[in-house]
Amino acid sequence: MRIVRKAIQYAILVLLALVFMMPFLWMLSTSLKGGADDLFTYPPQIIPRSFHWENYRKVLSMYPWGIFLKNTSLITFTSMFATLLSSAMVAFGFARLRFPGRDQIFFLVLSTMMVPYYTTLIPQYILFTKLGWVNTLKPLIVPNFFGSAFYIFLLRQHFMSIPAELDDSAKIDGASTMRIFWSIYLPLAKPVLITIGILQFMAAWSDFIGPLIYLHSEKNYTLTLALNTFRGIHYTDWHYLMAGTMMVALPSLIFFFIGQKYIIGGITVSGIK
Repeated sequence: MRIVRKAIQYAILVLLALVFMMPFLWMLSTSLKGGADDLFTYPPQIIPRSFHWENYRKVLSMYPWGIFLKNTSLITFTSMFATLLSSAMVAFGFARLRFPGRDQIFFLVLSTMMVPYYTTLIPQYILFTKLGWVNTLKPLIVPNFFGSAFYIFLLRQHFMSIPAELDDSAKIDGASTMRIFWSIYLPLAKPVLITIGILQFMAAWSDFIGPLIYLHSEKNYTLTLALNTFRGIHYTDWHYLMAGTMMVALPSLIFFFIGQKYIIGGITVSGIK
């Protein structure tokens, strides 16, 4: 009876997984089809009659994707480094340093999570306009050096679970506060840091609103913004559009599947239930 119940549970899970995977499978299938004769057949065909791998080569030749990949990679990896460094330092301060108003300031930082992004969009745009940063990559990179409230919270929870005796032992050996942070806390927070890195990678790689607001010149476009422009030009060529979408989405998917076990482990280690 137990085996039957397990089999039913797994069958339901597989069915639900297939349902959620259908958009991705349809996108992959469309990207490998030919013209309208293959795209609009009835009944629809998931498996193409013939695989047109040349669609990807044609899409790469239609648009300067290399420039957009360079811009996206610069924004993504710089924001990952900035977010990890700033969030870890702020979280360490809230977890281990004692100063007046620490808990109140931490509460204020957490309260910023309730402020919608679009509420601060106009003031930020005015600020970056006065700084002369509009139509550059700076508005998408520099704010990450000031940390993220959610990531600060994750790291603080993990830092508070580390025994304070480690701090005392390090201080007896003459270690400074920064040495304690760099040599003790950061290595012990590796699961949480990997989790944050993966989440930040996916958020920065797939960001569309930020580039849409701040980037005006095509030479500064990111992949998501370039894909939207490509869609406007080739809106009838569904096989090319799906091939371009597949190429833009693939790095984020690969990054997620490689690091998904770290996401679960990192959130568990941080104490979030």
